[in-house]
Amino acid sequence: MWIDYHTHHVRCGHASGSLEEYVRRGIEIGLTQLGLSDHMPLLHVDPATYYPGMAMPMEELPKYVEECLYLKDKYKNEIDIRVGLEGDYIEGYERQIEDIIKAYPFDYVIGSVHFLGEWDISDSRQLAGWEGKSPEDVYRQYYEAVQKAARTGFYDYIGHIDVIKRFGYKPAEPMLELERETLDVVKACNLAIELNASGLRMPCEEMFPSRRMLEYAHSIGIPITIGSDAHQPERLGQYLDQARELLKEIGVTQIATFSGRKRSLSGF
Repeated sequence: MWIDYHTHHVRCGHASGSLEEYVRRGIEIGLTQLGLSDHMPLLHVDPATYYPGMAMPMEELPKYVEECLYLKDKYKNEIDIRVGLEGDYIEGYERQIEDIIKAYPFDYVIGSVHFLGEWDISDSRQLAGWEGKSPEDVYRQYYEAVQKAARTGFYDYIGHIDVIKRFGYKPAEPMLELERETLDVVKACNLAIELNASGLRMPCEEMFPSRRMLEYAHSIGIPITIGSDAHQPERLGQYLDQARELLKEIGVTQIATFSGRKRSLSGF
């Protein structure tokens, strides 16, 4: 079972490559399943006045899903395509998020926290947001948002659960209790998490989540899937060999896949 469930394409504004280029690349590298999972449109900020290229425009969402379904059928004899969405959790916008998720026949929806208010903590253009803030306070606010996302019931798994570390801003000591509390909430909500390999090319130089979080997640029985978070077709599958080895090292023998919003576990 060779999968990549986290990918982005040109519609999101900060990636390149068409959906079909990703599909062809997936076939080329021998993926069993390819998840197409572009960013949900922005809901709480005005795309015209906010930072450019953050997510696909709302009018592109139906076109995105239609194209995904078309490619799923076109290439059904060559690769198993799963139609997904990376659905930002934005506190106070739960109804709008739920409406989007329920409107389309997704195979899976990733629950990701990028925003704390109007600050996108994953955007390199917004590092000034850290100025004057205690990393401990920011981490606490971030993980509280992840817990709220898990409790909504909107999502199938939590994406890059410790992405708050992306640019290397960290508390003086690891906030182990907060990490475990968050994973306990994920477990109680019957969600999976992903091992997102893209952290290896980020300033943090570590996959999302850290090995310690991954080991705890496995110890309490949280299912795990994997993704490259590719923003270019040539990065599809990047570092996933290392991700698979790490999973094997900590004793994971099955990987989570999704179809029609239902989770299955397969050996890999």
